[in-house]
Amino acid sequence: MGRLNGKVAVITGATSGIGLRTAEIFVAEGANIVIAGRRVAEGEALAKKLGANCVFRQTDVTVEEQMRTLIALAVEKFGRLDCLFNNAGGPAQTGGIEGLEVARFDAAMATLVRSVMLGMKHAAPYMKKQGSGSIINNGSIAGRLAGFSSSVVYGAAKAAVIHLTKCVAMELGESGIRVNSISPGAIATGIFGKALGLSVEAAEKTPDVMREVYKTAQPIPRAGLPEDIAQAAVFLASDESGFINGHDLVVDGAITGGRNWTQQQQGYVALRKTFDQSAG
Repeated sequence: MGRLNGKVAVITGATSGIGLRTAEIFVAEGANIVIAGRRVAEGEALAKKLGANCVFRQTDVTVEEQMRTLIALAVEKFGRLDCLFNNAGGPAQTGGIEGLEVARFDAAMATLVRSVMLGMKHAAPYMKKQGSGSIINNGSIAGRLAGFSSSVVYGAAKAAVIHLTKCVAMELGESGIRVNSISPGAIATGIFGKALGLSVEAAEKTPDVMREVYKTAQPIPRAGLPEDIAQAAVFLASDESGFINGHDLVVDGAITGGRNWTQQQQGYVALRKTFDQSAG
């Protein structure tokens, strides 16, 4: 405990999943935080639970003025800004390229990419004045490799986030500001239910199902949890990562590492049987 003592952070998308768990752990580690989300009841309940170290602000992360106000609130309330976790996101339209709707494409890009740009744009001046800060953007393994999302739009948007992170890291690093991304793998949150068209309320009840579905997807024999990403965010927000900049931290249990060992060995055995039968 205490890895973030005295630090002030803004966390977007904090009313559920990764953002909610990150907010809890940041406060437990000593940070003062401003959390953002669209759902007022959930946001206010979390802020009340976390106490005086947490303030909630209803925010549409795609709207520049609301993002500017959110970032400013952290400085007004706590006196500085040490970390911004651009975590807010959501699913994008599924299906092939021929069926994509321009309006839904643009909406997804606004939620997944524009919001990240706006957060960095308005955090940068405060952090430059301090000469320090850590910006963390939520990427995805779907932004690194094709085929890890049901939506080509989502994958493309997350690829943009990862590269935008690196581009801005090269600029802001010269001012003592670190900019990194985290790319989660199969994390058991409600986003999968939302991608399948479930209501927000119904989707938030699906993580237990996802834990079962993804427990064998990667060599580590369990699905990823919001806490796995939250702990990675703590590391990148803390002074422990003071020389890490422009990096995409993959937290996926090695699902993108290649074929699972058992799967590969079973394939080898099957191939050997085929050869033996052919020789016989």
